[in-house]
Amino acid sequence: MSTEFDHIVIGAGISGLGAAHFSARRGRRTLVLEASERVGGCINSPSFAALNGFWTEAGGHTCFNSYGHLLSILDDLGLTQQVQPKRKVGYKLWKQGQRRSISSALHLFEAARSLPKLFTAPKAGRSVRDYYGTVLGQRNYQDLLQHAFQAVICQPADDYPAEALFRRKPRRKDVMKAFTFAQGIATIPNAIAAQSALDVRTRQQIAHIDSSDTGFRVQLQDGSLLQSAYLTLAVPPDVAAQLLPTGFEAARALVADIGMAEIETLVLIFRHDDLKHLPPIAGLIAVEDAFYSAVSRDFLPDAQYRGFAFHFRPSVLDAETQIHRACAALGVSAERIAAQTSVQNRLPALRAGHLARVTQLDAALAGTRLALTGNWFLGVSMEDALTRSHSEHVRLFGAEI
Repeated sequence: MSTEFDHIVIGAGISGLGAAHFSARRGRRTLVLEASERVGGCINSPSFAALNGFWTEAGGHTCFNSYGHLLSILDDLGLTQQVQPKRKVGYKLWKQGQRRSISSALHLFEAARSLPKLFTAPKAGRSVRDYYGTVLGQRNYQDLLQHAFQAVICQPADDYPAEALFRRKPRRKDVMKAFTFAQGIATIPNAIAAQSALDVRTRQQIAHIDSSDTGFRVQLQDGSLLQSAYLTLAVPPDVAAQLLPTGFEAARALVADIGMAEIETLVLIFRHDDLKHLPPIAGLIAVEDAFYSAVSRDFLPDAQYRGFAFHFRPSVLDAETQIHRACAALGVSAERIAAQTSVQNRLPALRAGHLARVTQLDAALAGTRLALTGNWFLGVSMEDALTRSHSEHVRLFGAEI
């Protein structure tokens, strides 16, 4: 097994796999090391063999035709022609024990009065609460938007940087607006990792990293040593702070206090006949409840089953109570569950002014052979993560021709 590489990437979420793909397609010998037993990170489409392979999303669940870097990878892998359209279904609010329409929490007059500010109010450096409370009205924010936004990022949204929540991106007109795959979004990381041009190793625990003028030496906990000319850390900020080698103290100081939000995700599968009372929905946005949101698999209907992923606040309910709370929201008995699983997710807990910190971090990394990427730079979407990975790739290896 080879121990010397041009490029080692630590972390096999979409950020790390994207970074590895960009270097491998330019002929760089690239190794990916992943601590867990699977690739994909927050992209996770668990399937159930006992239910004919039925799957549902337990993390990221939508791709858009504005995801340019993602689409370039799909083109490389021959996956663009395999995309599946997502059925148009809407979200409902879950409030005070009832499913309600989104419009029931919208204050139209206030929105109409505030909306012109959307075109003039600056976004940079402002929190989600400050910015969206201004451009769409405080009552709209209080009754609807704060819950919708925290459903997106699975954490309290008030202090999150507004500029990291949504970013406009150009759309590719030859691809449908919103899409998935027949076996879920996990198709993408699995396909990247399966390339013969990449060496991807799971269950790899890093003990220590040393740096020199010519590259990096990565020591694993089993004592083995790996060497590379370039290194990319595609891990959460707390992990990056632990792994950054001597000589990167300024970068370590900048990432060490970036928080992480823990999410307890409960996946439940039901037979169609047991949910006849519940029309197809995209999911639920919870208002002041133990879960932030529930995302449905109804966007790609199955003939026999329906699946839901409930994203719970950490350490609020025990496992059994989570099940009963989720079933209450769906209006079904827990005895009707056909299959279930639980997943632990983590997302960055960014704060207003974060992009200024990223600018400082970029200055600390300038001129080095080490890159940092992840879903904690520009935003949590797959494209935000890949945009960061690509910009770091260009910094390390130069612009692609």
